[in-house]
Amino acid sequence: MSNEIVEQLRIIFCFCVTWSLIILLLWNAKKTFQEGIKQLKRLHQIPCSRCNYFTNDYRLKCTINPTTALSEEAIGCIDFERGTCNMSGAKRSSPDK
Repeated sequence: MSNEIVEQLRIIFCFCVTWSLIILLLWNAKKTFQEGIKQLKRLHQIPCSRCNYFTNDYRLKCTINPTTALSEEAIGCIDFERGTCNMSGAKRSSPDK
């Protein structure tokens, strides 16, 4: 009789532990997803790609603030000037043959 009670308690304990771990996993995944969305919204505030001084060239991203271009430090840039979308890249001269 006592073996049956111990077995039932063991089953109940395993059931509770399993569901607790599943709930903890889902809660952690939800929290991570929310933090990712928050970070993504912050990164979308970077105005560099809409600025007149943005070159879209990896060697010189911005002609005014090259060290902070495309980083979180560029949010609220005082030199920002709304310009044409310059996403085609910097003009490259053709090599002479």
